[in-house]
Amino acid sequence: MKILIVGNLGYVGPGVVNQLRTSYPDAELIGFDIGYFAHCLTNTDFLPETKLNSQFFGDIRNFPEKLLVSVDAVINLAAISNDPIGNKFENVTMDINYKAAVRLAEMSKENGVKSFVYASSCSMYGQASDAPRSESDPLNPLTAYARSKVAAEKDLEKIASENFVVTCPRFATACGWSPRLRLDLVLNDFVAGALVNRHISILSDGTPWRPLINTKDMARALDWAVSRDFRNGGAFVAVNCGSDEWNTTMMGLAEATAEVIPGVDISVNQNAPPDKRSYRASFDLFKKLAPNHQPQETLKSTIAEMKSHLTAMQFNDGQYRDSQLMRLNVINRLIDNGFLNNDLKWNDL
Repeated sequence: MKILIVGNLGYVGPGVVNQLRTSYPDAELIGFDIGYFAHCLTNTDFLPETKLNSQFFGDIRNFPEKLLVSVDAVINLAAISNDPIGNKFENVTMDINYKAAVRLAEMSKENGVKSFVYASSCSMYGQASDAPRSESDPLNPLTAYARSKVAAEKDLEKIASENFVVTCPRFATACGWSPRLRLDLVLNDFVAGALVNRHISILSDGTPWRPLINTKDMARALDWAVSRDFRNGGAFVAVNCGSDEWNTTMMGLAEATAEVIPGVDISVNQNAPPDKRSYRASFDLFKKLAPNHQPQETLKSTIAEMKSHLTAMQFNDGQYRDSQLMRLNVINRLIDNGFLNNDLKWNDL
């Protein structure tokens, strides 16, 4: 089996490579990434990509079709996956997350790829806190990132077939440890603040809902999607990936963090405008389609693992929101130093 992972050098990619190498020890695993965050390694004893057979660098907007020869499955993780970056670079977000993703799928189909997996998002439900959202519920994308995912799913559905199975895992909000850690995710931010500042600052009044998923469980879901047969869900399926137990309010996340890291104060912003990105998700379809790849991580074990790794790397930056552990800061630094242009293309390419 030959599997191509596009966008593997980010936050989620290392866990996906590890999962696939475990599930398919004899497979040929190939990575392709533009490399924005390749250098952002955190508390790892080895380069995660050593588990690949080969690693290529390039821009998905100009994907080299020759890499698709004899490939059985493509996992597309490549995305502008952060709302602050998406808001600043809205056109780039649509180009990468939508247009380039669909072109990659079309090329994959033309080259005989059997399975195409597109990492999508539950964020497309937007404001929907009245009841858990299922895949058949109306979409209400509120950000450039969410809109790009909706557009990509619509076009990908059109090209799916029995011989080209397309799976779109709509992931809950990512969290947890990674060899390329991000702290611009809500739970990760809470854990970092609790450790170094003994304080968790909730920017809302604490009531907004959000489903979450550990990066390891994301990798398990992608493992399932790679080998999904069209008889299990159809030629195209978009499915919420996460678990009911992880539908949590912001206050619930903060309180769970404070239980694992005692002595932490929690503050809320009672004057904050309503958070429009408040929603819960239903994961019934995922349970039906992928009973052997359900989430295994818990909220408290995730917090404890993050605490352990951050402590091991002697993390003590009280101003971490200004650090390179925030993805927008990495991008801004690359632009300021002349390595990237405003289209997020390398200046030396």
